[in-house]
Amino acid sequence: MNPDALRGHMDALLLSVLEREPLHGYAIIEALQERSGGALSVPTGTVYPALRRLERIGHLSSEWATVGGRRRRTYRLTESGRKQLEGERSAWREFTSVIGSVLRAEASGPA
Repeated sequence: MNPDALRGHMDALLLSVLEREPLHGYAIIEALQERSGGALSVPTGTVYPALRRLERIGHLSSEWATVGGRRRRTYRLTESGRKQLEGERSAWREFTSVIGSVLRAEASGPA
């Protein structure tokens, strides 16, 4: 998938992955890849800065945890993040509806 296609959607993707359960950074990257059927391979250099930014603005909280014997920062969705995710989903539905209307082949038109 073209990395430019993700621009503007990374926050929604991260929030969505964290909606189910708290995860550490690498597990978030794996979840994105798994949930996309392998289509999304997001570099750590994109994910970690976005996670820190989402935490700064209050959509995520984090804490250190030991996972598999390694100390990792685990991220959790906050109430603010849940509200943001709902807004992102609503905006996505509107966006796909509008773009779908434009891209749909017309039933009748010039031949």
